[in-house]
Amino acid sequence: MKETQALRKVTIHFAGDSGDGIQLAGSQFANTVALAGNDLSTFPDFPAEIRAPIGTVSGVSGFQINFGSEEIHTPGGRPDVLVAMNAAAYRKNFASLKPAGVIIVDPAGFDKKNLRLAGYDDEENPLDNKPADYQFYEIEVTRLNRDAMKDVDIPPRDRDRSRNMFVLGFIYFLYNRNLEVTLNFLEDKFKTKPTVLEANRKALQAGYNYGDTIEAITRYRIEKAKLPAGEYRNVTGNQALAMGLIAAAKKSGLELFYGSYPITPASDILHELAARKNYGVKTFQAEDEIAAISSAIGASFGGAIGTTGTSGPGMALKTEALGLAMMLELPLIVVNVQRGGPSTGLPTKTEQSDLMQAVYGRNGETPIPVIAASSPSDCFWAAYEATRIALEHMTPVIVLSDGYLANSSEPWLFPKAADLAEIKPPFRKETGTYLPYGRDEREVREWAIPGTPGLEHRLGGLEKEDKTGNVSYDPENHELMVKTRARKVALVAKDYPKTELIQGPDKAEVLVLGWGNTLGAIKVAVGEAINQGLSVAQLHLRYINPLPDDLGELLSNYKRILIPELNDGQLVRIIRDKYLVQADVLDKIQGKPFLAEEILEAIKKMVNYGE
Repeated sequence: MKETQALRKVTIHFAGDSGDGIQLAGSQFANTVALAGNDLSTFPDFPAEIRAPIGTVSGVSGFQINFGSEEIHTPGGRPDVLVAMNAAAYRKNFASLKPAGVIIVDPAGFDKKNLRLAGYDDEENPLDNKPADYQFYEIEVTRLNRDAMKDVDIPPRDRDRSRNMFVLGFIYFLYNRNLEVTLNFLEDKFKTKPTVLEANRKALQAGYNYGDTIEAITRYRIEKAKLPAGEYRNVTGNQALAMGLIAAAKKSGLELFYGSYPITPASDILHELAARKNYGVKTFQAEDEIAAISSAIGASFGGAIGTTGTSGPGMALKTEALGLAMMLELPLIVVNVQRGGPSTGLPTKTEQSDLMQAVYGRNGETPIPVIAASSPSDCFWAAYEATRIALEHMTPVIVLSDGYLANSSEPWLFPKAADLAEIKPPFRKETGTYLPYGRDEREVREWAIPGTPGLEHRLGGLEKEDKTGNVSYDPENHELMVKTRARKVALVAKDYPKTELIQGPDKAEVLVLGWGNTLGAIKVAVGEAINQGLSVAQLHLRYINPLPDDLGELLSNYKRILIPELNDGQLVRIIRDKYLVQADVLDKIQGKPFLAEEILEAIKKMVNYGE
């Protein structure tokens, strides 16, 4: 009888060529553990090329999942388990594996050709000199999978395409997981291709059976996580963001329009919304970024919720139209799913390098509210809040996500309609004298639908006369309008909730201040630092522009401030400029998210600074 060992959590890293089905295997494992009741976080990592160089380190595709019976905040740091389908996957990821970790390899991926492509010297095969303190499973995946295909009428060249299912079946056995979720997925995906369905089912079952036949193997058991009661689904950031836009549209009673030009890693928002026509969503794939944002502005002009999405280079192209939307004072939501830059940069890698662009990157005096999502499920709330602000304050709003949040997944507790804040667009309902730039106490103008009798008005990109909206070149009027629009955006902060610490004391030596996807890694690092007796607290910002009114007072309670950012120090400059505080950046510009251990080390150095 095989030994079963109980674990609190495990981090597994799947790696192989882009054609090895790594993302599919990883996502199926994630769905399975989610339905089993575990908390989890994932991190897909893949090359930018559609046909990445086979067998090379640069062509390796990876998928990491951290799951357990306790609360999970990150996709894990150093993995406990490495699944390496070939020599390149092994070479790229072995150094990051935990000491005494588990390694699963297919020897067929370590032949002379694969070793050469991976950059190993002649006759240098890492499987011939395995580190003694690691647990190796050297499984003849290719041969065993072909054996499982013997009775399947499938061309020989296609038989190896199901190797990912064989490995997945073995992992399911190792961690006591049911095959049902993946079998149902395969039946749905290949219902019109019975031969392909049979091949994948046989491969999955063969991998599971292989685990059952080997001797002296330890299986692992991870109990369900104690999560708040409710209905959950596994969700990526892009999916959650799309649902947040839909929820806001339903809550406000308006139609949702999404105009977009496909760009990595934002394209899945368009895909998700295009599949939601039953909610009245209208989607438009434009010929370029300028047409995409212009169509969204047109939708807002017509009384709908105009939204558009892109990534960094696309934001540069949308800049002029952003200025127009701000000048018109129309609601508009612009999603920037950030990636490594500049130019084409690292299109499939994550970065937080567009913060300055979001806050300042337009001509003229063009303040726009900026909101940052902090986790895959938080993308829902960021999109919802951005829509509320855009509608109620008649302004464009920028939502900052990134490639890590967009593609990563975690369990998401469905909110109830009653939990969603009311959204009340300032529509002009009375006919009669209408001043398109007349304002309320928040400097917000009323929204009139074109074609409504008695509410005729003029909008455009030329400077407006105060209240009437007529074209004006009067210098004093221009200054008045510039300051009025800036004041309107500044007053958005009056709607913010109180700024609350994530953890730690109200006063301490160090405050770790974050934004965006760094939330989870900072939470783990600060939690460990507090356990070690260090004087440290954590604060995370959702509202980047305008900053919260109570932030300055809160920052003054800490001697030093550490800001981890996946850029060369952007929020830190904004914080220093506005509050004149001692703030230091922990920067990382490698296309990869922070590890908690990196932030913990920086905290220790800062707490001990000057000793």
